[in-house]
Amino acid sequence: MTEQTQHYDDMFAGLLEEIWGEGYLSPGGPKEVARVLSGLDLTGLRVLDIGCGTGAITLSLVRDHGAGHAVGIDVEGHVCIEARARAAGAGVADQIEIVQVKPGPFPFEDETFDLVFSKDSIIHIADKEALAQDIHRVLRPGGWFAASDWLTSHDGAMSPAMTRYIELEGLGFAMASPARYASALQASGFGAVDTISRNAWYLDTARDELQMLAGPRRAELAGKYGVGLVAENIAVWQAMIAVLETGELCPHHLRGQKL
Repeated sequence: MTEQTQHYDDMFAGLLEEIWGEGYLSPGGPKEVARVLSGLDLTGLRVLDIGCGTGAITLSLVRDHGAGHAVGIDVEGHVCIEARARAAGAGVADQIEIVQVKPGPFPFEDETFDLVFSKDSIIHIADKEALAQDIHRVLRPGGWFAASDWLTSHDGAMSPAMTRYIELEGLGFAMASPARYASALQASGFGAVDTISRNAWYLDTARDELQMLAGPRRAELAGKYGVGLVAENIAVWQAMIAVLETGELCPHHLRGQKL
């Protein structure tokens, strides 16, 4: 995972949770997690959650989807602390392990997991090819990779609108196209590789989110998280919607099976 400063401090994470739900630092909440996992049976499986954040998704993998054991990893220590507390509060600390990791290969033995999951986190990892190889390495034969992520429609130079959006986000994004993701997975030995655009869904959702941020709740949110932070995120959402509308920003579901 990519070396970075602390991006998701308590105030920023709190604002995102107002938009996306408690413990969720990316859109769609538990319903979108279920859609990423559609058709996969996690009952009793050992699962790796890349970029676990504050742990709501790692908890959901166990509580809602029946995983036998889930390991959540993240590079930011403060979110790992919160994720451990969330698992303990839910009474499933014996089934969930939260590990703060350093950038680089995963600190796990080969063929350790039955499923590797990630929700909108691998955008922070620049080397998609090395990532795909490492995911393949830690999966057991027949295991699945299932993820969602923020993608761009093409590789190479980005439009001024996309460049502005990424600058406003300020989160160390390393974006890639669906074609590059598919190629990286296939070259690593994955079969049944699939990439599914979620652009239309998130464009509608993002418009609703902007209305919430800039509408009647703006004063309430500014009181809790600061006028500046709310204004900054309104600008981010406006820039994001512009590139969702052109299709240059195109969130996707990603999937592949280790043969």
